[in-house]
Amino acid sequence: MLAYRVMRAFLRLVIRVFYRQVEVVGAEHIPQDGPVIFAGNHPNSLIDPVMIVATAGRFVHFAAKDVLFRSRLLRVFLDALGAVPIKRRQDHGADDAGGQVDNSAAFDALFEVLARGGTMGIFPEGISHDASQLSRLKTGAARIALAMAKRHPELPVRIVPCGLNFIHRRHFRSRVLVQYGPPIEIDAERIAAHDADERAAARALTDDIDQAIRALTVNAPDWSTLRVLDGVRRLYQPPRIPLAHRVELARRFATVYERVRDEPEVVGLFGRVKSYLERLTDLGISDGDLSRPPRPGAALLGGLRQLWWLFVWLPLAAPGVILHAPIGILVGWSSQRFTPRKDVIGTTKLLVGVLMVLLIYAGLITTAALTWGLAVALATAAALPLSGFATIRVLERTASLRRLLTRVVRAFSLRREMAELKSERAALEEAVLDAVERHIPDDMQPLYPERLAAR
Repeated sequence: MLAYRVMRAFLRLVIRVFYRQVEVVGAEHIPQDGPVIFAGNHPNSLIDPVMIVATAGRFVHFAAKDVLFRSRLLRVFLDALGAVPIKRRQDHGADDAGGQVDNSAAFDALFEVLARGGTMGIFPEGISHDASQLSRLKTGAARIALAMAKRHPELPVRIVPCGLNFIHRRHFRSRVLVQYGPPIEIDAERIAAHDADERAAARALTDDIDQAIRALTVNAPDWSTLRVLDGVRRLYQPPRIPLAHRVELARRFATVYERVRDEPEVVGLFGRVKSYLERLTDLGISDGDLSRPPRPGAALLGGLRQLWWLFVWLPLAAPGVILHAPIGILVGWSSQRFTPRKDVIGTTKLLVGVLMVLLIYAGLITTAALTWGLAVALATAAALPLSGFATIRVLERTASLRRLLTRVVRAFSLRREMAELKSERAALEEAVLDAVERHIPDDMQPLYPERLAAR
């Protein structure tokens, strides 16, 4: 338990550094006692369980594919987190042979965790992926829950759905929304159905889990469709909305689009938004450049503010840039060189970055202790993370200043093109609001209804 608490605190620190914003919604749905199975989508490899461990507030044991335990470094990490190795057919050649693998020991370990009133986490998709929607869920989570409820009818077994929504999931200092939904309880009716037909009951429960996870995530047939729908979302929303509202709007547009995609009006609007976004890309501008164009006075004040904070952080960041720049270069290179799949890039960046920082910090602190004594070593241990934080702040302020200058330059150099696009955007905004009024389901309350009422 102590190792888990230490590791969880460390992981919370890591994700707070790696991500600019981590927002948690629905934590009140997590039962504070009794057996719980966390079941989530799996878009970002090993970062996904890290997110749940760091935000769930309970000791979560994850079922992890056994091949991960072959790495000594990962094994130490996984053991500290109480992970349980589980065999997958595709990792042991059983898929091609049509055979099975023996996971009885793994299931017994998970049953023991749940029987003690503990929690476990599982990703029913089975493997991390970079698709634009959920894969077909496997029945493992449902089978564990049903078997556990049958073994221990005195315990309330619940499945808590998790939605992991990453904004630019491969980017350092991006944002992530972690959502927990209402728990699915394994009641007497489900147990009776399991007694009658185990396979059908497991599939029915899996379908319920699928719907619960979809209610917390954004799903579309392909990335091209998702990009256009994200453009529709920006045309509808007011400026600067919370991350949770951004994801919820995107989810709603994706859900309703699947129902009305063949309507002639929707087909035409989809094509217009797609053409609008393509022209933005061709000109190198964003929708925000049109919806929130830089005003000279505001741009000047914003630039001065960024410069002020840049100079505030620069003295602390100066040694940090020299130290951390090679780490950043190595992380960027390794994430492209050693990651065959896009969904693993974020994990590679995080693992390589953490490993390099720990090694360099340990080396410098040890050198300071051996050369100048304990007092200097302690001062070095305090100065290194402070300098690293200052480096991040300087890089962020520099990026913000560069974006501001770029927006100002484009606003002047592309005046004619941007004027045309502003007119097109205004027309598209009206068309989107019309479509929302016409096609929003009766049982769906609109987000930002004032956008519709003000017309």
